[in-house]
Amino acid sequence: MRTWVFRHGVRLVGPLLLVLVLWKAGDVRALVELLGRVSAGPLVLACLLNGANVHLKVERTRLLAGLRGLDYPRTALWKGMLPSLYLGMVTPGRVGDALRIQYMRRDLGTSYAEGLALIVMDRFCDLYVLLAFVAAGVAHFASVLTGRLGTITWLGVLVTAVFPLAFLVRGPAEFAMGLIKRKFPAAGGDAGERFLEALRGQMRPKLGWAVPLTVGAFLINYLQGWLASRALGLELAYSDVIFMMAITSLLGLLPISMSGAGVRELFMALVFPSLGFAREQGIAFGLLIFAVIYLFCSLVGLVAWQLAPPPFDVQDAPAEGDARSRLAASPHSGKKAP
Repeated sequence: MRTWVFRHGVRLVGPLLLVLVLWKAGDVRALVELLGRVSAGPLVLACLLNGANVHLKVERTRLLAGLRGLDYPRTALWKGMLPSLYLGMVTPGRVGDALRIQYMRRDLGTSYAEGLALIVMDRFCDLYVLLAFVAAGVAHFASVLTGRLGTITWLGVLVTAVFPLAFLVRGPAEFAMGLIKRKFPAAGGDAGERFLEALRGQMRPKLGWAVPLTVGAFLINYLQGWLASRALGLELAYSDVIFMMAITSLLGLLPISMSGAGVRELFMALVFPSLGFAREQGIAFGLLIFAVIYLFCSLVGLVAWQLAPPPFDVQDAPAEGDARSRLAASPHSGKKAP
């Protein structure tokens, strides 16, 4: 119970910081007036673009599954992706990703280890493309991210870039798993080895096609942000929107808020004065991004949850057999298990 309270309480740190800043230096009345004058047209278009963004992510997951010999139907993927967006919004950590794995186990008959490997590679694609945008953004806002703040940001980029290599390069992950097995003998089994095999099994030339799909998804997100700025009547350059949203996405990975809520608005409040805008405009911009991208998707995911309830009763697939044999037993493959 204490762990549950702590994990949920930590997620409120970002929003509480935002409330504190508004109370100390912000003009709440000006913020309310700004949000009250929002143009509906650009916001509606920004919300509709979520469909294109999710579709690119669906295609990327199909690509990663294909690298393991799995044919993941688009319809099934959509049914698994949307509810996970809702669950990821209302729960701490990456519970939404765990739900996607559960859908994979039902749709493809994959083991938990292989499903986790697909999700992890999916996240690695996001991470490395995001880091490229963040590095450009830090350089772009060098006048704002000065001193220790700039150093910490660059350090964060470096550490985040190196971390996935521990899983992709042979040696570090195997060493860590060996230590865990010696420390906790009851946690034996080959699930860790199967996870690493499935993860590294995706490292093929065709994996390069995940890059344009990921870049396209991010650029759609940034276009949504640019439309949100137009809804507020802000003449922000698309490049400024790209770099601000990239940095806030990286900050949003910190487990102190829900989808970066609060942290995003605080960063915008710091950067907007350097661009010639008011602090309250930055906060309003951050709130609109949260509503258009995260809140809207979670509401759609809630509806999808009701239409396609999560398969919580699915048992883990047997360890025997490779990806192709599991595909043969999949209810979506059109084939029968041997």
